[in-house]
Amino acid sequence: MSRVLVLLAHPALHRSRANAALADAVRSLPGVTFHDLYAAYPHHHVDVAREQGLLRSHDVVVWQHPFYWYSAPSLLKEWQDVVLEHGFAYGDGGTALRGKRVLSALSTGGPAAAYQPGGYNRHTIGHLLAPFDQTAHLCGMTYLEPFVVHGVGQLSEAGLREVAGRYRDRIEALRDDGAGRNGGMAAGGMA
Repeated sequence: MSRVLVLLAHPALHRSRANAALADAVRSLPGVTFHDLYAAYPHHHVDVAREQGLLRSHDVVVWQHPFYWYSAPSLLKEWQDVVLEHGFAYGDGGTALRGKRVLSALSTGGPAAAYQPGGYNRHTIGHLLAPFDQTAHLCGMTYLEPFVVHGVGQLSEAGLREVAGRYRDRIEALRDDGAGRNGGMAAGGMA
């Protein structure tokens, strides 16, 4: 079994439907460490040593967040800036993350059709997630096919439960050393 670290970055989880449902689906899974960055660091003062220790002790890292302005909420970006430092995650002696896997699990307000060439956002999710992919590559990690929930505002309660179940299945597959490649998109999309 692989140890999975889910890093949730949502600045207003109390107002979230999708990320809250995803979090509830995996927060108590055996072999999964659930870590809410905004709860741990309300003032954005990331404990680098603690976070690097968590990364060392896990095989799979999940960056779970809403897709804000084609990126992540500010605390996840801050976390990446200070935790994934030279000599730890990359560069001379920076091999701590080599061979680990990373998954982006994100939600969008727009439908899947908006994330296509010629669509409202002009690019695919894969293209827009290129900085996350490159970050993983620089750190020697394998970047997995993302888990994307599109059109969260239009999801019914039943649709939300179905998506949360697929997310739980994906995290369990990663934990159980499966490729974890299935079950990405919701509301008419694909991962």
